[in-house]
Amino acid sequence: MKKSSQKSSISELVQSAIMQPQEKMQEVAKSSKQLFVGIPKEIAFQEKRVPLVPESVALLVNNGHQVLIEANAGEHANYSDTDYSEAGAQIAYSTEAVYKADLILKIEPPSMKEVELMQNNQTLFSILLISMQPKDFIKNMSKKRITALAYEYLKDETSIRPVIQAMGEIVGSTSILIASEYLSNSTSGKGTLLGGVIGIPPAEVVILGAGTVGESAARTAMGLGAKVKVFDDSLFRLRKLRDKLGTNVYTSTISPKTLLDALKRADVAIGATFSRRGRTPCLVTEEMVSAMNYGSVIVDVSIDQGGCFETSEVTTHTDPVFKKYGVIHYCVPNIASRVSRTASQALSNIFTPILLAIGEESGFDEMLWTDKHVRDGVYLYKGTVTNQFVSDICQLPFRDLDLLMASRF
Repeated sequence: MKKSSQKSSISELVQSAIMQPQEKMQEVAKSSKQLFVGIPKEIAFQEKRVPLVPESVALLVNNGHQVLIEANAGEHANYSDTDYSEAGAQIAYSTEAVYKADLILKIEPPSMKEVELMQNNQTLFSILLISMQPKDFIKNMSKKRITALAYEYLKDETSIRPVIQAMGEIVGSTSILIASEYLSNSTSGKGTLLGGVIGIPPAEVVILGAGTVGESAARTAMGLGAKVKVFDDSLFRLRKLRDKLGTNVYTSTISPKTLLDALKRADVAIGATFSRRGRTPCLVTEEMVSAMNYGSVIVDVSIDQGGCFETSEVTTHTDPVFKKYGVIHYCVPNIASRVSRTASQALSNIFTPILLAIGEESGFDEMLWTDKHVRDGVYLYKGTVTNQFVSDICQLPFRDLDLLMASRF
């Protein structure tokens, strides 16, 4: 009886405690930050892309952010000012007004004149192309304590460089379509159908490089029915390509004799090599080009980095080809601008989630603290060089961004 009485007393005590007024636990909401994004009109030669399409602008505006875009910034991608204003963007009629924004979003790196327009402590998203920049480019931005992110260094959660990947896929596919166009009679080509038909052997395509561009070019050429040979100096990349595309693609390491034999029979040669540091290696000599079939087509995608054919010379979208040894050469940098609307949509799909995340994380600094992959894209943080390659090229002091972020505490 005594034990039963004790249990009853304890039970009553517990019930009494439960019935007492309790402190309500309330979740503390993370404070968001309104972004002020400026999109200037691109002034770089032949640049026709725009970093945000109207649909993405509408999404940002609906999430409380402000977007200011320069008049006619999207015209070359066939987006009008009306498209942007209806999406909620403000239209600026001067470049100076756009550069008053907190975050500048553009495609090409800013010119020295545009750097002068930038504000102290501003944030910049753009391509960098450091080896092509003027000597004082980084120094001038550093003086203004700019924080800058380069698209070519940006990574996603799988450690893939999304901008390089997206543009590589577009350029690879487009290079094959360009080659097909210049094989036809309509452009004074030799009148060969790239894919061939029943009873007629297909055209032969040689691709130098098994990276993203090379893979996309091979996939497109095979889809059209062409016979494809891919050369690369990396067995790992060749094996990876073979696993993705199957055994119908011929792969080989790069040796002068094997490459020459393939080029002699080729209708199309695509230069898709890429160098992370400086100029791309020249893999095809002038003598090799002279041995190619009359009327065959070279599309040197690598011309952005100097080209991998010795006979390559930079051309433009308005005057894209020349002939040498009877071989048509297409050597236009920035092939993605040839399909500017598709390229703009691809870029916008990458940048929009990042911008939304910046707002949700209460600013770019906070996002850098939580997102290592975006942090990989930063080469300047409040004026300090945080990319070792940029530091070496510009001969400026380097500071590790992880340490800079940690020093805030």
